Parts: sequence; C-alpha cells; structure tokens
Amino acid sequence: MKTIDLCQYKELFSVYTELRVQNNSELNITFVNGNIVKNSQSSTSGVSARAYLNGAWGFASHAEISDETIKKVIKEATDNAKFLDTKVNKRKGPLPSRPASIEKDFSTKKSRLTQKELIHFLKEIDEMISRKYPKIASRKIFLNTLNIEKYLLTSDGSYLKAMIPRSNIYISLSLIKNGEPVTITDAYGGRGQFEDVFSSPSDFEEKIDELYRHLVNKSEGVLPEPGIKTCIIDADIAGVLAHEAIGHTVEADLVLGGSVAYGKIGEQVASPLISIIDFANTCFDETCPVPVFIDDEGTEAKDAILIENGVLKSYMHNKESAQYFGVEPTGNARAYLFSDEPLIRMRNTAILPGNDTLEKMIESIDDGYYLVKASNGQADTTSEFMFGVTLGYEIKNGKLGRAIKDTTISGVAFDVLKTVTMVSNEIKWISSGWCGKKQPMPVGMAGPAIKCQINIGGR
Repeated sequence: MKTIDLCQYKELFSVYTELRVQNNSELNITFVNGNIVKNSQSSTSGVSARAYLNGAWGFASHAEISDETIKKVIKEATDNAKFLDTKVNKRKGPLPSRPASIEKDFSTKKSRLTQKELIHFLKEIDEMISRKYPKIASRKIFLNTLNIEKYLLTSDGSYLKAMIPRSNIYISLSLIKNGEPVTITDAYGGRGQFEDVFSSPSDFEEKIDELYRHLVNKSEGVLPEPGIKTCIIDADIAGVLAHEAIGHTVEADLVLGGSVAYGKIGEQVASPLISIIDFANTCFDETCPVPVFIDDEGTEAKDAILIENGVLKSYMHNKESAQYFGVEPTGNARAYLFSDEPLIRMRNTAILPGNDTLEKMIESIDDGYYLVKASNGQADTTSEFMFGVTLGYEIKNGKLGRAIKDTTISGVAFDVLKTVTMVSNEIKWISSGWCGKKQPMPVGMAGPAIKCQINIGGR
C-alpha cells in the first residue's frame, strides 16, 4: 500500500472523526496428498470514516483510495452523524480520549520468497511426510499468510501507521482404523511474514514425528468414561476457554446486552489461582501474537486485567462503553476490513501461569484425563460452553495411559474455573487463533495447563 499523508485531511473534521485507510492481503496454498488444490492471493483495500456527534454515529467507506474518495467518506460520515443526531437526540457528551502517535512495521527485512518458492517449501514438507510415514491415509498441508496494513488519524490527536503480518502452516494427518478415519491437526507459525517465521522444511521433521506419534496413539485409543471428571486441560484448551467462554462475557458491549458478568466487578468468580489478562501488545517482555498498539478508534491500547486471583476486575471497552461505565477505554475497538466499523474485540487473552509443573499435576490424579487439543466449539454469554477434544490421554495412578478418541467437554466456564486446584508454571500461545464475533478477527490466546473438574463426553 502506498504512503498516504492523512494529516492533510484533518481540517475537514468538523465533529469527532476517525479516518482509516487499510489493506488486507492474504495468500492461501493447500496441498492434499501431494496435489495442489488451492493457490490464491487476494487483497482488500479502501478508506473509511466514522463520525460521532452527541451519541450518534455516522459511517462511510469506499473501496477506492484517492484524494476524492477520502474527502467523500469524511463528508458522508459527518452528514450521517448530524442527521442521526436530529433523530435519536441522545444528548451524550464527548467520548473519553487517550490519544497516541505510533508507527509499527513488522515487515521482514529478508528477501521475499516467490509464490513458486512457497509452493516448493510446502511440497518438501509433503514429500517428507509421504516418504517417512507411508501408512498415512491422507495428509493435508495448508499455508495462510495475512498482512494487515493501516493508517489511522483521529480528530482527538491519534495517528497510527502499522503493518502487522501473520503466517501459519497447518498440517493434518489421517490413518484408517477399523474402516474409520482417525485425524489429528496442528498449527505452526505466528506473527511475522513467512521468511521471519519459517526457515526450512527440515525444521518440521520433529514436529511431524510428534504429530504422527499422537496420531498412532489416538488410532489405538478408547472412549472416555462420561461425566464430571478430574482433568488437566492443557495450554491450548485453556487458551480457548479463556477466549471463548470467559473473554466474550466481559466484552462491555455484551455485558450491556446481559452477559453473566454484568454487575459482578469485585466478586470472586474463579479460583484464587486464576488470573486472566487481555494483553494489548506485550506479555512477559515479548511481543504478543497479535499486537495492538492503538486500536481502530485511536485509543492507546493498554492491558485489560479481567480476573485477578479469582476476582473479576474489569471489562474490555471501546470509547462508548467506557463513557457509559465511567472508566477509561482499554483499546479493544477493532475492525477487520476497511469497510467494517470497530467492535469491542479481544486481542491476546491469556490465563497467567502458576507454580506447578505439569509432571506434578499428572502425578496428583489417580483417575482422570489429560486433554491436549481442542477443535471448534461454542460458548454463549452465560459462559456455558461445549468444545470438541481431538487429542487427550487417560491418567491412571498418576501416569499417562491410553489415548482417547474424539470427545467433547462442556460446562459453565466460571463454575469450572472455581474448581481449579493446580496451574502449571508454563504458558503457551496459540498464534493461529481467529474470532468470529460479527467479523473475522485474528487473535492470540494462551494458557498454562490447569487442573479442574469438567464434564467430559464418552460412551
């Protein structure tokens, strides 16, 4: 995307205004059993403006980026806000403000690979799997890269120029057991352009060895015994639980819509061992998978401490919800495309690590399960959830036992978190996460392993 000086348009702002120019470019390549079945590139770009007056919002966007269209969307958004103000008459005051000026570019400094070279990279991985594990019935390798470039200018003094890339490779392997397919999938990569995230196809050999070992174990697996069981939920599932079943209940727009978290600030909602933070851009001195420095309303992004030692501390806010609750905005307003209006969205939501080792956690259980990987699931604003589990093991007499077949876990997340008695001392990020709240959105999720009581499906 070419350099654009948005500051020259600030004199056109007659009310509170956000002006955003954005380009999302995406690449997808898929191999199935050695054959390329998808090889596509796409780019979506444009300009949008959003205006606010006395509680009324106006929004306008255009897919062409030019001097004429930038002026046009500013005028249309302003006119829309003024018109709606005459109809709704909300009489709200000015929005809270925490402006900042930041430029962040995570583009690679290395020479870019061509699409042909990327295809060859994936083909080498595919051939490695085929050569080393001929008993595999089906194999799928999928590359997704996403670059989000944006310029943002607001009338209250914020300016952002950012390029945030992400690159992920997904590998799925299947065996046939008793006439039925058994499948396991994992994702690799994270923040950065391909050249900064992946070095060589040979780096995947150990990862594929581990994936295949779990696949063979799963093919010999058993169905778990159903009911409320003592389980260790590994980091991947804990991160999904933090995002899907807890995080959405404390997004302030959903709180105002009646989520279970409404009116519970200051209450004990989880075990004292549980703390959850939605990190803006940095966690434990490292850049998060999806760093947000200034959100799409121009608010300087800050960490949102959601639960601290089991106590609900705060919600995630945009400017309007912060105005309603009388607090500062947290910088959680995000829009996926130029044509989307910002919504309250999570960024990098994590359960904080504790003091236990995974080994001691397993040793502490006589009869239970170690649940490792989750598939898609669902949760609602009561925090009730159901997730698929695609990889797990029995725990018998303090040791890992047989693998289990695909199953589900369910419950009310806040109730489950009240049963937590151990939390591991390591945290793992899921750097390929997406959220589907009205718009798709890349997110980071993380957790340690947690020991808890949870309902598991089975025979």
